[in-house]
Amino acid sequence: MMKTVHLAVYDTFADWEPGFATAHINRALWHREPGTWQVKTVGPTTEPVTSMGGMTVVPDIALADLSPSDSALLILPGSDTWETGALKDFSDKAAEFLAAGVPVAAICGATFGLAAAGLLDERKHTSNAAEYLAYSGYSGAANFVPQPAVTDGELITGSGIAPVDFAAAIFAKLGIYEPHVLEAWIKMYKHNDPAGFYALAEYEQSRTAVAE
Repeated sequence: MMKTVHLAVYDTFADWEPGFATAHINRALWHREPGTWQVKTVGPTTEPVTSMGGMTVVPDIALADLSPSDSALLILPGSDTWETGALKDFSDKAAEFLAAGVPVAAICGATFGLAAAGLLDERKHTSNAAEYLAYSGYSGAANFVPQPAVTDGELITGSGIAPVDFAAAIFAKLGIYEPHVLEAWIKMYKHNDPAGFYALAEYEQSRTAVAE
């Protein structure tokens, strides 16, 4: 059965922040179960939106039509408008997902939106900085963890300057890669360590040999 990860898209969404996650979820290479995963976009409506990088995206579905039961995880990237409250419908949807036990991954400005909605008050979390989240008026400062990405139950949060760590946390949560494959992926993409590349190549060759 195909599993779907939903990427929220809205005007000025920071397109680079979820890029490592969505590209490698959609790409079957090195997956534990190739052909299982896909990414779909969800917007305020199905009208086109423009990313911070100037890319036009036509959402696959509208937010109102997204149900937690149809999703494996919801990714919320940052944007210029989270701090204004303009994306409250997306934080409301995140609350619905978490209540249903379906994971949510928020990075950069999206963590501000979740903080303002009270979703970080009782959960370990991170963001761009503790001081940044303090402006939301939330009550969860004691649960702030100064790490690139933090997972607490079904919630993943990440700093806007750590898209690789954010992606790795998503992969770990979903079990997309075998643990040793994820370790090699992190070596390659986070640490620029050639050993990661060779480990991944060896893994893929071994799977090809078994298939033959």
